Amino acid sequence: MADAALEPREYPLEPLVRRVGAFARSWPGLAAAMLGLVAACGFPPLHAWYIALPALALFIAHIHAAPNWRSALWRGWAFGWGHLTLANNWIATAFTYQAKMPELLGWAAVPLLCVYLAVYPALAALLAHLVAKRAGPLAFGAVFAAAWIVTEWLRSWVFTGYPWPPLGLMLLGGWKSAGLATSLPLLGTYALSGMAIVIAALLLWLATQRRWLILGGVSLAVCVGMIWPGLVLTSPNDGIRYTLVQPLIPQEEMNDGSKFEEQFQRTASLTMDNAGQSRIVLWPESALPDFLEDGYPDRYYRSTTYAASPSMARKRVGAVIGAQSTLLTGVVNLDIGIREDGTEGAVTARNSVLALNGEGEITHHYAKSHLVPYGEYLPLEDWLSAIGLARLTTGTVPYDPGPGPQTLDLGEHGRAGVQICYEIVFSGQVVDRDNRPDYLFNPSNDGWFGSWGPPQHLAQARMRALEEGLPVLRSTTTGISAVIDANGIVRQHVPSGEAGKLEGIVPAAKPPTLFSQWGNALPLAWAALLLLLGLGVPRLLALRGPRS
Repeated sequence: MADAALEPREYPLEPLVRRVGAFARSWPGLAAAMLGLVAACGFPPLHAWYIALPALALFIAHIHAAPNWRSALWRGWAFGWGHLTLANNWIATAFTYQAKMPELLGWAAVPLLCVYLAVYPALAALLAHLVAKRAGPLAFGAVFAAAWIVTEWLRSWVFTGYPWPPLGLMLLGGWKSAGLATSLPLLGTYALSGMAIVIAALLLWLATQRRWLILGGVSLAVCVGMIWPGLVLTSPNDGIRYTLVQPLIPQEEMNDGSKFEEQFQRTASLTMDNAGQSRIVLWPESALPDFLEDGYPDRYYRSTTYAASPSMARKRVGAVIGAQSTLLTGVVNLDIGIREDGTEGAVTARNSVLALNGEGEITHHYAKSHLVPYGEYLPLEDWLSAIGLARLTTGTVPYDPGPGPQTLDLGEHGRAGVQICYEIVFSGQVVDRDNRPDYLFNPSNDGWFGSWGPPQHLAQARMRALEEGLPVLRSTTTGISAVIDANGIVRQHVPSGEAGKLEGIVPAAKPPTLFSQWGNALPLAWAALLLLLGLGVPRLLALRGPRS
């Protein structure tokens, strides 16, 4: 007699579930892709975690029922492809803000990128199948969670990394509640993704065991955990005042030279302070069209605003912020050299943040380390350029990445960690651990991120605040700008599509969290623990899967 443990596992025997199970067995890839699409609805802006978690539970059942390793791999890939394609649809929107390529290519670029990204969920499914195919749903779920943690961590750095979005993002609560992501200081982002899988596996096991009362209690606990108000810090951070500006510079105007002066005046009008108080002023990525550094050919200075020299541009910025203030602003800096045609000009560029004092002097410089795929570099360039894809940013000068996290000591205005735009999504890579900052500044241009990108971006900034125990201040060109405290709570915000400013006292930092000390070694340790539990649970608790 064949070993029953090696046979494909059956779904519960209710008629509806029988029909769903028959469809899933007949069309396993399509079923997995559909479950991936539903699971992606757990992310902002929909934030429908209440359907995403059941979809995740069904996916665990789906790969648990895979008859062989090839099927498990295929089901994992199809889930990841559907899941990540929907979640990253904002990339396609970015193609509408350029003229070099047909907009339709954006809708090809996203699924093509996700052909690669889906490899990581596929590997997680394969590893779970190989290690725990004989286990019951709960033990299998623990092993799958361990594998997902490791593969999601790999996705964050292999080939420069692209972790947007982590599965655990669905467990982050609304703006005034951290939800189950309150556990981030003890878990880290990738282990929070594992927690989502464990919760889904628990729901699946209770359902297959028909323990309806306990299932209802666990479901209620999850609901309460997702909406329970988070802790709110009220103490200020040494009285550091801030003025955070969202100037509303639409993406279609961003590179229009005829609008540069108007853009500057719009930003300046939101910044001016007649009281002359000491404060940190925060302007977004791409806020200044002026080149502020010395040493460029004159034609670069004449191509921006009325400021005909870098010294003039710096002085008028100093006059806007006031003598006692410090400005952190996004700029593009150029590296000047002799180009291939023999002329002097820009050979590389850096997406940067400069710190200027009230005298208009540059005091600090930070260069972006993680560049945006499709925006600042083209992933899989040899393949994608062959079908006509190109970088979305204007110009042909390549961007150089910076060295990584730095803390800028701004004296009375505190120690600022800087993460430009997309950099904030890289868990464990946002803080200089040898020189812990008082707060993180995250300038961004979300104007080309569509309706899905900005809320997801804000949510991931909240996750960094929770992990690191640091407040995050986000200044964007078009929204969503926000002040986030160290518990991940949004204290103030300016909505998308509005001009405005936020003022107040920088929220207090918390003592270093466990994650801030261990970094991504912490979620990997959780993965090891889940693997041990998954392998040991069947023996310790004699869990045998669904009842007959």
